[in-house]
Amino acid sequence: MTSRAQPLWRGRALALIGIVLVAFSLRSAVASLSPVIDHIAEEFTVSSVVVGLIGAAPPVCFAVFGLLTPMFERRFGLERVAVVAIGLIAAGLLLRGLAVDSTSLLAATAVVFAGVGSGNVLLPPLVKKYFPDRLGLMMTVYSTTMAVSTFVPPLVAVPIADSAGWRVSLGLWGVFAAIALVPWVAMLLAHRTDAVAAAPTTSRTPGSSDAAEAADESFDAASMATGPIATTPANPRVFGRLWRLPMAWSIALVFASSSTIAYVSFAWLPTIMIDVGGVSPANAGLLLSLFGLMGLPCSLLVPILIVRFQATRPVFFSAIASGLVGLSGMLFFPTVGMPLWVAFFGLAAALFPLALVLLSIRARTPESAVALSGFVQSIGYAVAAVFPLLIGLLHDATDSWLIPLWLLVGVLIAVIPAGWIAGRRRTIEEDWERRHGRW
Repeated sequence: MTSRAQPLWRGRALALIGIVLVAFSLRSAVASLSPVIDHIAEEFTVSSVVVGLIGAAPPVCFAVFGLLTPMFERRFGLERVAVVAIGLIAAGLLLRGLAVDSTSLLAATAVVFAGVGSGNVLLPPLVKKYFPDRLGLMMTVYSTTMAVSTFVPPLVAVPIADSAGWRVSLGLWGVFAAIALVPWVAMLLAHRTDAVAAAPTTSRTPGSSDAAEAADESFDAASMATGPIATTPANPRVFGRLWRLPMAWSIALVFASSSTIAYVSFAWLPTIMIDVGGVSPANAGLLLSLFGLMGLPCSLLVPILIVRFQATRPVFFSAIASGLVGLSGMLFFPTVGMPLWVAFFGLAAALFPLALVLLSIRARTPESAVALSGFVQSIGYAVAAVFPLLIGLLHDATDSWLIPLWLLVGVLIAVIPAGWIAGRRRTIEEDWERRHGRW
């Protein structure tokens, strides 16, 4: 018995290390570029269109690879696809540090986010597979790691670029991603050895399959709330009905506004603060780190407030109000108290965990939750992909940040009706039954 238990524990230890390292790489890829754009521009031209396209790359890749990854996973398995995804992240991050012009920088960024888009999908089922008995703890571990990796790269990006150059500042994160390959490759090799050894005597304990399926089903609801598009294909009948439901559309718009704020900020916020607030590039990186840091308490507290206290509307309106206060400060008092305005603006990040929790609690069954997740995130990422580029084009056309900032104000105001509807205490099935009869 002891000899059989040891490999299982060793495998879980490697999985724990691998999950933490992958979670760190998923967000450091998003947050490490914009603080050093000015350093890159000293070597070659980086136009507003290119910055906008770089900002649009994450939601586009999340949508595309969120749909493709489940097919690859069913064909090749979780671990193999995870290794490929991590390899793409590492290669893309290293190639960003070797970019010779804006085209190669954009191409390397696309490679990075192809891997990140797949990793976003793979991480929740990897947690579920290796830690079904510690699901809540592991979800907290990896979501906290992702929050930490959102504010650490902007914190150190400019100091590293000043001392060692922007190429080192960008390429450094590729080293962390490459290290994340080690535990997953080790597990692949171990699983291959175990499979060869066990093949001649493979047997099944009666009822073991049923028990495993029951365990999987018991944790589906939790895994739905953890992040982008689930790996189980959505039921076409359920998915088709969502287009006719205000509840589904309202959650999609809340998710879209959250993603818009996040990806516009990571693409443009340092530049906006330099131009409007007169801050230095180093301080702009620190303030972007502060923006990311505000998401950490939100990710820890919002699920509790919504699930335990049914506080969807209070959380939503608090996030909207905070975002509007931050934007108003940037518009009217940009040279006074910029850290305060960034902190308020960063609290709008509460919309993201709010939307993810709603994907779980606004559906009765795992099947409905999968369909709702696919619907919400496909629409949300499609909408969010437009805004980083649009912000850059508006700035080029007006030579000012006033209209782009007012556009973000409009995004937060426009989503208020959707947030009110999403706050109704009913599921999508109940919403359908009220309008169209039996689900």
